[in-house]
Amino acid sequence: MIEYIPFLFILAIVIVIVVANIKIVPQANAFVIERLGAYHTTWETGLHFKMPFIDRISRRVSLKEQVVDFPPQPVITEDNVTMQIDTVVFFQISDPKSFTYGVERPLSAIENLTATTLRNIIGDLELDESLTSREVINTRMRVILDEATDPWGIKVNRVELKNIMPPSEIQDAMEKQMKAERQRRESILRAEGEKRSAILVAEGKKESLILEAEADKEAAIRRAEGQAEAIVTVQTATAEGIRRINESHPSKEVLSLKSLEAFVAAADGRATKIIIPSEIQAIAGLVSSLTEISKTAKEDLPLIDETKNS
Repeated sequence: MIEYIPFLFILAIVIVIVVANIKIVPQANAFVIERLGAYHTTWETGLHFKMPFIDRISRRVSLKEQVVDFPPQPVITEDNVTMQIDTVVFFQISDPKSFTYGVERPLSAIENLTATTLRNIIGDLELDESLTSREVINTRMRVILDEATDPWGIKVNRVELKNIMPPSEIQDAMEKQMKAERQRRESILRAEGEKRSAILVAEGKKESLILEAEADKEAAIRRAEGQAEAIVTVQTATAEGIRRINESHPSKEVLSLKSLEAFVAAADGRATKIIIPSEIQAIAGLVSSLTEISKTAKEDLPLIDETKNS
């Protein structure tokens, strides 16, 4: 039994060594393996076995997208204005081997490269362009950084200018300019509103006058139509009366009497001169004679009564 103890001890040591050299690479990670000090291979996600005492894990690399917020960097614009700009870089390791052996301290290298690239780009722009061209600056920086970091196994996905901080006196001037611009826009909007209101009032008055004119026109048309209908009705009645008189075959005396009635109506104090036809004059004379005879008879009648009484 004592003879088997060294064997069991050695077996236990071998088992421990074998288990210790079994490695599992997590998702979104990669292990860079060196054999005898030289690059050997890159382990992807899964189960792997490392040769004991020969292989070693040189670097554990995360393949996830990483975000680095760099502190503000002083930059000078083309019109000699010094600003503080801090950037945010989104990058991802695309080649673990190049990332491990390509550059010493990759994050520091990216920071310095970002600062120099930002100074070069801002140095070609004036202050106003720098403040209004963020998208252009971001795109140019991403292209330059992605091309520069490609030998390091790094892919730059996005670059964002987080803050642009001009000097305090320029900030005050910009605030005053912004306030003046807002006041100008307010004045323009107020003037446009007043103009629109005046136009609407004028259009309302115009439509009102048009409607009134159309109403007066319609009323005049209706009055004219009413008068025309009245005239037509009167003429129709007159024509009907004449037709009936003609159908009754009146005598000459009746016609003369009707003429006399018309004369009396015409002489009802409304005319100063009246032209009387000869037939009506004769009838008028006859009527006057009859009137005189009637008056004489009335005067003689009391005398006759007195003679009878005596």
